[in-house]
Amino acid sequence: MRIYRPLFILLLGLLIGERIGHAHPGHSRRRATSSASAAPKSVRQWTTPDVDRSMAGTFVMAMDGVVQIRREDDSLTTIPLDRLSPDDRQFVELRLKQVREAVDVPVLLAQGTQRKSRPQDAKKAAAPLIASHFDPFVKRKAIRTRWDNNYFYVESNGIPSHRMMVGIRSWQQQVPIPQKYVGDNAWQIPLNPVPAQTPAMADDRFLRGAIAVAVNGIPIFNPLNNRGDDAYEFGELDDFGGHCGRADDYHYHIAPVHLEEAVGKGQPIAYALDGYPIYSYQNAEDPDYAPLDKLNGHKDAKGQYHYHATKTYPYLNGGFYGEVVEKDGQVDPQPRAEPLRPSLPPMNGAKITGFEETAKSSYRLTYDVNGKSGTVSYTLKENGTASFVFVDPSGEKTEETYTPKRRGPGGPPPRKGGPPPRPDDNPPPRDDRPRRKEDRPQPRQQTENRRESNLPQLSVSSSSIDDDGKLSVDCTCDGKRQSPAVAWKDAPEGTKAFAVSLWHTAPDQEKSYWLVYNIPAGATSIAQNANPGGTVGWNDRRKSEFDPMCSKGPGIKTYHITVFALSQKIDLPPDQVTRASLLETIEGKVLAEGTLDFQYERAGK
Repeated sequence: MRIYRPLFILLLGLLIGERIGHAHPGHSRRRATSSASAAPKSVRQWTTPDVDRSMAGTFVMAMDGVVQIRREDDSLTTIPLDRLSPDDRQFVELRLKQVREAVDVPVLLAQGTQRKSRPQDAKKAAAPLIASHFDPFVKRKAIRTRWDNNYFYVESNGIPSHRMMVGIRSWQQQVPIPQKYVGDNAWQIPLNPVPAQTPAMADDRFLRGAIAVAVNGIPIFNPLNNRGDDAYEFGELDDFGGHCGRADDYHYHIAPVHLEEAVGKGQPIAYALDGYPIYSYQNAEDPDYAPLDKLNGHKDAKGQYHYHATKTYPYLNGGFYGEVVEKDGQVDPQPRAEPLRPSLPPMNGAKITGFEETAKSSYRLTYDVNGKSGTVSYTLKENGTASFVFVDPSGEKTEETYTPKRRGPGGPPPRKGGPPPRPDDNPPPRDDRPRRKEDRPQPRQQTENRRESNLPQLSVSSSSIDDDGKLSVDCTCDGKRQSPAVAWKDAPEGTKAFAVSLWHTAPDQEKSYWLVYNIPAGATSIAQNANPGGTVGWNDRRKSEFDPMCSKGPGIKTYHITVFALSQKIDLPPDQVTRASLLETIEGKVLAEGTLDFQYERAGK
């Protein structure tokens, strides 16, 4: 017996429902009557002999060896066709025979000779199978779902019912704030996924935005963060595998296997944005057990592809078996998260120990630094305003109020002894593909994502970088962790000091690894692992030192060393100088600058 695809069933169901003497399945609890003697009744008792179980319900659809039934309480359930009684299988065959007899109807629709079905018509006719997988959270009113002929839409506020944030050991001072994933800004999943001719891997792509949506409406991002590091290994995730992004938007980075308790064993816990389902961990005793491919997926006995969660990288779908559109480093389209406040720098040594709702729309996050506690308390108001109270481990208290219209730099004063907040910038991603020596930008070239400048160019070189543009292992965490050598020439007259910045552009932010300023005007170089001869500012780990490259993610990444020739020295204390604040301070004081690109790939990756 041939099993028809869901879209085909939905379209025909709309047009032949009256002919076969049924009300639309699942939308009437009354038994339908019909003069067609061959037509089965709307509500019937379904039996599965292997477990001696029966239930009342209406037939919704059949696909890929699975029958979907709507119970009398309006809930959906699925049963493998081969587990039904012979009478039930005969019933399904009769329904499908009636569909086949109307096979000319979708042809007429395609030719435009009849009215096309509207999204609401399709929903009245039958829910797609995917709807049953999200249904437990629809019933809890945690999410809303809808669909048309092409997509299944999931609306949520981005806040799960489980405890968030606790267990994070690497924290960038984000807190969960509801998002408006509704209307045109809802998550959308293809109902008719199409296998890609060349599957897209996610180990060096899709580092921005989500790659999947959990059945509780929470987005799932690439296991690698926007720097290309394994977010789980870096201690950035809470006990449920999630954290907040720079827009205070909560999301997972590994498979939320805990959701299997809500949806039932063997049911999908998420859907990738290519339309294929994601299941929990494999069990060697499962009937469909088979080795996983490089995408963390495989086909079942009926040829249907799906992904599985794993306890090691990539943890969920390692890319996309189905077709997706990639734009600006992420799957397109997908909802936008709206930041309410500027992003803040990491808080070194902080571990989140508590998160609770203290009153309606009021929350308190508790963290520990070296045995002392700090808190972030905030209240969300109906007009979108948020009031924050920060109490750092020393007891210092600061307050700040944010409104939805506020954007750009600002936010709470820096913590005692800490750097100021980073600007809330969002530079476009760089092309981090490895380049041949002849393809690498030369020091005098202006490359993408550099500061716009018509200034004279310094010539920058480094003996720590080989002829292929690769950084010496001694300057990474795989080696001796030494600061690299840097040399420059062609400084113009009037230069009073130099500044050096070693940085990397991730898809949604710039990362700073080494910052030195007020290098004497007569200097022309810094030797490897030597005193730089100037003042060392903060790296992104809030330390005044060189932070060696230590990427956990696979693939070659591109980094940059920029040297600035300045018309005067910088009058700032080192514990207040970040890359962002340095660039702001030297504006109008740069006589010349030059940038050297180099590559680094983590050993063993």
